This record gives sequence, structure tokens and C-alpha cells, in this order.
Amino acid sequence: MTAPNTSTTARVVVMGGSSGIGEATAALFAAGGAEVVVTGRSQDKLDAAVARIGGKTTAHRVDAGSQAEVDAFFAQAGTIDHLVISVSGSAGSGPFAELTLDHLAEGFDGKFWPHVRILKAALPHLDPAGSVTLVTAGSSRAAFPGTAGLAAINGALDAMVPPLAVELAPLRINAVSPGVIDTPWWDAVPEQQRRVLFDGIAAATPVGRVGRPEDIARAIHALATNEFISGVVLDATGGANLATGR
Repeated sequence: MTAPNTSTTARVVVMGGSSGIGEATAALFAAGGAEVVVTGRSQDKLDAAVARIGGKTTAHRVDAGSQAEVDAFFAQAGTIDHLVISVSGSAGSGPFAELTLDHLAEGFDGKFWPHVRILKAALPHLDPAGSVTLVTAGSSRAAFPGTAGLAAINGALDAMVPPLAVELAPLRINAVSPGVIDTPWWDAVPEQQRRVLFDGIAAATPVGRVGRPEDIARAIHALATNEFISGVVLDATGGANLATGR
């Protein structure tokens, strides 16, 4: 088996790399000298991210909800050593009694199906000695009221990781399951309300704070570059998922 390319010549694609976790992941790979491509739906946000990231980073506008755009991107992408899928939607949350099937379906359309669509389109272009890392969410194995829909969406992705790691071997398939991370995903929540929420979560989390994008980027980088890890869903929640007996 060919050794994986973890050197400065590695080609890395971060789908959903214009902000938050995706941008931080792209920046970490770029800092090590990798050739990085970030994708997203907004060209302006992508251009700003590339300017912040620097290095050998380029951007390609792709709507992960469009099969045609995803297919067109991978058709010209060349061989990819490491693929990171950090595409997220905001739909699917809320009290179960009030969660409509349409809203839940919108949540799957915003995250589950884009992950699947991207991975299927990317397969012919991935180095068999390389890796794919999905970014799911800690809601898949938590028990927070109002997150049953998010648990279903992210849990479906988590459940695919082990069988895909076996079926697609030697290509390595892993996922990082973040806890609450201070990213633009939360921008829809008013700032004061968000601060109160984050403070409450931090107080109940063993590490004493919510996460930062760089925390998750380091976890993704570790899984992508360690050739002896496959089929893992790595919790990166600051210990918030641990049973404390309280």
C-alpha cells in the first residue's frame, strides 16, 4: 500500500471552509505547507477566508446542495489526499412536539445529504492512501431537549463511519463530533442570549469553556494525518458528553 501523503505536498479539500471549523482546519493544513482548496456558497466569504488563511490556499464556489455543482467541482479537482466535509445547516432543531417533518427534512437537506453527495462524488478522485473526515455534532449522542432532530441528522452520519471505513479501505474514513463551538453557526442567536447560553454550558463542561474552531481543527488534522486511525467518531466536546453522576 502506498504511504499516505502527509507532507507539505499534500492536497487537501475542505468543503465548507469559508468560516468557523472549516476555515480553522484549512488554516492548520496550510500552515504545514499543504495545498488547500476551500469551498462554500459565497465567493465573497471564500475570498476573505483565503486572504486570512494564506499559504497555498485557493477557493472554489460550490453549493453542496447542488449535485451538478458538486460533480463539476470534483471533475476538475485532481487527486485529493485529504477531504474534510464541514458542511452544516441550521434546520432541524426545536422541541419535538413542534418539529415539523418539513423542517426536519430541511435539516437533512442542509447537512446529511450534502455529506453523502460530496463523499460519493469525491470517491474516484481520492488517493486510496488518504482520508475523509466528516464533521458531525455531539448532539448525535447527547440528550439535550430540543435536539432530537439534530441528533437524527448527525447520528445518521456517525453511524455510517465504521461500515464505510471497512467498505472503502484502504481509504480511511473518520468523523469528529464537536460539542458547542463558538462559530458563526450561532450568529442567529442574539449576542446577549448567546453569551448567557455559552456561560451556562461552560459551567457544566469539565474543561470550563465552550470550544473554539481551532480545537476541532486540531482533532480533524490528527485523524487525517494518522494513517493508523480509521472508522473512528472522535468526540471533541470538552468532556460535556461524559456522565458525571449529577
